[in-house]
Amino acid sequence: MPRRWARALEITVKAQSGPPRRAALAELTDDWLTGLFDAGAEELRGISLVAVGGYGRGELSPRSDLDLLLLHDGSADKGVVAALADRIWYPIWDLGLALDHSVRTPAEARRTSGEDLKVQLGLLDARHIAGDLGLTAGLRTAVLADWRNQAPKRLPELQELCAERAERQGELQYLLEPDLKEARGGLRDATALRAVAASWLADAPREGLADARKRLLDVRDALHLATGRATDRLSLQEQDQVAAELGLLDADTLLRQVYEAARVVSYASDVTWREVGRVLRSRAVRPRLRAMLGGGSKPVAERSPLAEGVVEQDGEVVLARAARPERDPVLPLRAAAAAAQSGLPLSLHAVRRMAAAARPLPTPWPAEAREQLVTLLGSGRSTVEVWEALEAEGLITRLLPDWERVRCRPQRNAVHIWTVDRHLIETAVRASEFARRVHRPDLLLVAALLHDIGKGWPGDHSVAGEIIARDVAARIGFDRTEVAVLATLVRHHLLLVETATRRDLEDPATVRSVAEAVGSQGTLELLHALTEADALATGPAAWSSWRASLVADLVKRVSAVLAGDDPEEPEAVAPTAEQERLSIEAFRTGGPVLSLRAQTEPPTEEPSGDPEPLGVELLIAVPDQEGVLPAVAGVLAMHRLTVRTAELRALDLPDDVQGSVLLLDWRVAAEYGSLPQAARLRADLVRALDGSLDIAAKLAERDAAYPRRRGIVAPPARVTVASAGSRRATVIEVRAHDAPGLLHRIGRALERADVRVRSAHVSTLGANAVDAFYVTDQEGAPLPGEQAASVARSLEETLRG
Repeated sequence: MPRRWARALEITVKAQSGPPRRAALAELTDDWLTGLFDAGAEELRGISLVAVGGYGRGELSPRSDLDLLLLHDGSADKGVVAALADRIWYPIWDLGLALDHSVRTPAEARRTSGEDLKVQLGLLDARHIAGDLGLTAGLRTAVLADWRNQAPKRLPELQELCAERAERQGELQYLLEPDLKEARGGLRDATALRAVAASWLADAPREGLADARKRLLDVRDALHLATGRATDRLSLQEQDQVAAELGLLDADTLLRQVYEAARVVSYASDVTWREVGRVLRSRAVRPRLRAMLGGGSKPVAERSPLAEGVVEQDGEVVLARAARPERDPVLPLRAAAAAAQSGLPLSLHAVRRMAAAARPLPTPWPAEAREQLVTLLGSGRSTVEVWEALEAEGLITRLLPDWERVRCRPQRNAVHIWTVDRHLIETAVRASEFARRVHRPDLLLVAALLHDIGKGWPGDHSVAGEIIARDVAARIGFDRTEVAVLATLVRHHLLLVETATRRDLEDPATVRSVAEAVGSQGTLELLHALTEADALATGPAAWSSWRASLVADLVKRVSAVLAGDDPEEPEAVAPTAEQERLSIEAFRTGGPVLSLRAQTEPPTEEPSGDPEPLGVELLIAVPDQEGVLPAVAGVLAMHRLTVRTAELRALDLPDDVQGSVLLLDWRVAAEYGSLPQAARLRADLVRALDGSLDIAAKLAERDAAYPRRRGIVAPPARVTVASAGSRRATVIEVRAHDAPGLLHRIGRALERADVRVRSAHVSTLGANAVDAFYVTDQEGAPLPGEQAASVARSLEETLRG
């Protein structure tokens, strides 16, 4: 029988999909377990087999475990019950199926559920399979009665359980490798909403919830089939196969559907738990109010006005009785702004009423509508919840149709922790903190909302976004000058951070190019604030005090140019006493000499006030020779030191010494652990330069000893020549997957190309390295166009090989 049942399961899985497949799997399993239950010769009175949890709901995925309760009334012989349990459990285990099982009387089941909330939740979905139907029905009735009686105590416990799980697992609607069951907005939360509804204390918004739950279950089914195992983790390497199983275009389409479903569940959870809290508070207050009123009529909830047509009631923002959404097109934005400014949620009824009746705004928007949007965006953290409420009922895409392309759009970049649309709102939240730093906070907030709006279109999202931003800004009601500023901010929102981290700020051409793109002091001020807000909203890897210091330095230089100062070609910087000392020692000893010194910035405004380290300054002086860059980069990689910036130059020594050395001034940081001793670095560098240390082999050995786990296939490296990057050198830009020894490989390739590296600007964003190298020919001149292109092609081939 087990083999025939397994074969029937296999046929069912292949022949059906979705809810019919899950129901068929549950029915087949019921039939098999009923056969096991009835297989014995003994008389089985007062015993039943009960499915609980997901199996009780009939939601069996292809590799789901089985949750079973063998229920007995206590009258049967213990040996008979034990033998029956063995007769059922062992065939399940023999097939390799996961089994969660228990043997209890109704009283024991109720007592255990009273002690363990998870057990009680499972019993709420109890379903009879075989045996004494009356026994099962009696337990179901008692468990539901217990649940409803204990709801005022149990529901807060359930809410806390959901919150703790969300803290551990994150939010399903934003994760690149989400847990479909445990993450917030997943299947566990959907089950919790069923439990709340069963309490009769509150109910979840029904619209779209069943479809969202079905979508998540369908994805889990496909995941089980793709992996051949019971898993709820939608890993990157399985997403294409799962998408194909569901007939979807690609993994991004799959993630977007998962995110949309999770968003429905999350919003329903927010609304439901808010209603639970309101009901429980009302129950706690009502007896006291009745006593104060002498047992009179039911008290009327107080309504406090917030804005025209908008009032607060019971801790929510609702529409005033006189509000007429069908005659007031600005009402949705006015209500949202009032809610965000008050730090209160918009009531579900109010949002749905506005979505059903509100008139579309005229084009261009009236001034009040634009002001209310800016007020909403500038309300800080409370903006997020209010925006999500509007989005859940389709009001955002009605106000801003271009929002649909970025809604729930995944970002396959480890630096980003949000979907595109949530990142835009997070950027506005961060930008609201800088409102006092700029003269036009309204333009800053709208630019924050629109800066990545082009990610829903092909090509460079900044270029596409500029076009969309012009159209949206004009529709919102900004004048031509303001529209031009917003378009510039969207087009160049990456300009400051990319230039500051990848270009030579001492080069006048760099500063002039930024000044020409920005155009005015006011735009520069806005772009500086937008840059920081964008980076802070991206994730912890996108911003640091080091990047902030580089951007601030660039802004200061550009501001001077915009004020009328013309940057002059810098004179050769005289070496410091430390640099000169190291250089003379290197020349006299004929080998490398180095020093390590910590770099810090001034104390921050945080409460601790401690200076934050910018890394370690590594000064190296080496007698002029070939192979210095790859040797130094390789030694640093061996010692797990990350390079942040790198500058190389030839230094002529004083006349009494008569010689030259290469001086390397780098900023490095330890990947983890403490910094290596300078003596060890020097010893390895000596061996690397004389050829006795095979760096490539050492790095390969380390990679072999610590193999990386299977993951996504990184895009191939890309190497380009930056046009007009500098007048003094040719700028070669490298974009590649970050890996140990990458800079070493680049250095070797540039050495083979017979070019000199004047400086290097290294930037690592998550798993992506974006490095710029200022190179010249052996005489110190920029490379001719054909030679520069040839060097770039050769380097690209090396990194892709």
